[in-house]
Formats: sequence, C-alpha cells, structure tokens
Amino acid sequence: MKRKTEKSELIFRIVAYFFLIIFALMCVYPLIYALAAAFSSADAVNKGSVILWPVGISGSAFKAVLTDNMFWINYSNTMFVTFFGTIWALGYSVLGAYALSKKRLLGRRGFNFFLVFTMWFSAGIIPQFENYMATKDIFADIGITDLKWTVVLAMGMNATNIILLRNAFEGVPSEIEEAARIDGATELQILTKVYIPMSKATIATVALFFGISRWNGYFWAYKVLQDDPASWPVQVYIRDYIGRYTEISRGPDANPQIEAIENWSASHDYAATSAVYSMVVCAVIPILAIYPFIQKYFAKGVNMGGVKE
Repeated sequence: MKRKTEKSELIFRIVAYFFLIIFALMCVYPLIYALAAAFSSADAVNKGSVILWPVGISGSAFKAVLTDNMFWINYSNTMFVTFFGTIWALGYSVLGAYALSKKRLLGRRGFNFFLVFTMWFSAGIIPQFENYMATKDIFADIGITDLKWTVVLAMGMNATNIILLRNAFEGVPSEIEEAARIDGATELQILTKVYIPMSKATIATVALFFGISRWNGYFWAYKVLQDDPASWPVQVYIRDYIGRYTEISRGPDANPQIEAIENWSASHDYAATSAVYSMVVCAVIPILAIYPFIQKYFAKGVNMGGVKE
C-alpha cells in the first residue's frame, strides 16, 4: 500500500527542489553564456547585448582558436600535467592510505595526526613556493629541463584524498586479507588483488578530484613556468590572453596594454572576449565528457571513504 505523503514532507520537497533548480541554473548559466558569447558578433559582445542566446551569430572566434598553434601546444601541456599528475598523486596516495589503514603500522597514530594537522594549518605560500623552486633546482642538477615535471611532482600531496582512501581500505573485511595471506599472497598482491578492486568507487572518485585539480591548476603552474610560455598549461595561456587583450583600463596610464587592445579592435572581426570564451569552452569539454562516466562512482566513493565504521 502506497504511503500518503504528509503535508510537511510535500512542502519540504517543493522547497528543496526549488532551490536545487535555482542552484543548477546558476551552475549551468555561465557555460551557456560562454557559448553564446563565443558565437556572437564583436559588436554585440562589446556592447553587452549577449545574455542567453548568440547575437549576430559568428564563428570567427572559434575558428581563430582552432587555428591557434600556441593554444593547442598549451592544451597538450595541460593534458600532460593532468595525466601524469593524476597517476603520480593517485599512486602514492593509494600506497600511503594502505599503510595508514594498518593497525600494525608502527607510529600509525602519529602519522595520521600529522596528516590531519596539514588540513588544519597550511604551510603557506612561501614554503610552497620554496618547495617548487627546490624541486626545480633538483631537476636541473640531474639534467631534466622540462619544467612540466616540476608541476607534476610538486603538486602531489592532498591529505583529504589520502584520508578518503584510508577509510575505504579500513572498510575492507580483514578476513579477506587473512585468507589471501594464507594462500601466500605478498603485501603488494594483497593491495592490488584485494584492496584496490574492493575500493574502486573511492579510487575513481579520488582520481576525479586529482584530475580536475590538475586540469584547472593555474597559480603554481604560472609561478613555476612563467618564463617558458611553451610549457604553460592552457589555463595560464587563457589568463595571459585576458591580460593582453581584454582588461580595459580606466585610462591610458593605468594599463600598458591599452594600445594592444585598440589594435585588436581594428584588425579582428570578432571580440577578444569571444576568443576567450571559445578557449574556455574548448578547455571544459574533456571534463564534461569524462565526468558522466565517473559520476556513478562519485556518491558511493565519497560515502565509502568518508564514513568510518
């Protein structure tokens, strides 16, 4: 027999769905606006006429982006940093979480405390910068000149993700591990054949967290790679593009790039802002394409890793 919905429950659902719809629209609208501005004419964008739909439809901005070699070089740099950065961070996070999940680990409580301590008190920008510079110098000493590896290796640590993995590993029944040991499995085999397969949802979720943070990473990549534009990730390239062509100043003395902005308007049939939005759309496509395949693991992975029984 179907239970009758209480009036208070019905009101709660209506209010909850209302706010969820509003929140969803707030999240979707920036992408809709970016698409509209990317395909609008220069005059419409410069006058602020674009609100929801393209005005004076033009594909010139997208065409310019698709034929911009430097943009795609930087795009490939982002893919490099994201791919290898996610593998590196996920690899040692799994190893660290596996060790911290074992009660037989000597000093386990202390290691866990220091891990959580980093979430309460951050080292700050200066120590992090020194860490990047030290890594950069070490690479130079051993002959590694590709600075993208500096970003890959120095951006690895994330205490929250290690804790999620640790809690997921602690939820694996100890009887399964004992059975594997009786069968002669080594520590590595137990990790790869027992713990990882039984924690796939949490591992996929953490991989998504790492991947998005690497894909969107801007600040430290800019600080480390600012002297080597060919090694920039695409986010740094977009920010530099904005600084050169779209930041209109209050006066000619306030922005040294004002001449470049004026020259742009005279030599292009699309707005610089449209080019930026075209780049943004291109940059967000891989995340939009991958996320639906990982979404099914997301809620399960967070629940498994976030709740300790």
